[in-house]
Amino acid sequence: MRLPDGSTRVRFGVIADTHCPEFMDALPASIPAIFAGVDRILHLGDVTAESTLEQLRAIAPVEAVRGDHDSDLAHLPRTRVIEVEGRKLGLVHGNRSHLWEEPITFLGTLTLGLWWDFPGLDRWLLRKIPEADIVIHGHTHLGRMTRYGDRTILNPGGVFQITAATCAERLRRDPSWFEWCWLQVARHGRRPRKPSVGILEVWPDEIRWELIPIY
Repeated sequence: MRLPDGSTRVRFGVIADTHCPEFMDALPASIPAIFAGVDRILHLGDVTAESTLEQLRAIAPVEAVRGDHDSDLAHLPRTRVIEVEGRKLGLVHGNRSHLWEEPITFLGTLTLGLWWDFPGLDRWLLRKIPEADIVIHGHTHLGRMTRYGDRTILNPGGVFQITAATCAERLRRDPSWFEWCWLQVARHGRRPRKPSVGILEVWPDEIRWELIPIY
């Protein structure tokens, strides 16, 4: 987009881990207003249904990648690279092998969320898409911006978050025995995260990143 002062800018709405309709019946009603006026929407995976992408396409064109809960969206790529304003944006969900994911989930659950770290994730992300100046991922449900020299890692957080209320809703959806057992512990988490999305503005000489909580 060319602005009145002659500069150019591309504005992205960035969203991840909607888990809709897997764990949520619908996207939050505030999403269209938050993303109003964006040039494109980037979805970092764990969409779970094409209907969610259709809702987002009603706001702006969507670029999406596949997460570990997207078995019904096999047409989505695991990674995607977008070139804009002289930069390369690398999109990836961020889930690694079960050898990494399961111990992290186990320890995070047992500590009621007081310890929930992702050792080695940033190195893995930077290696996964080595050509990207900006790597944007989901999966951790934790919003952030982290810089490594001239490279940047972004995460918009998750639209779906594990809280006492969302655990109660999942328990009403007839979960498997394993998930039922996990939810009995997870619902007592001590550090529930707030749902959020991101707005990324890419200019020729800078980027601007904002995390926006969803209420």
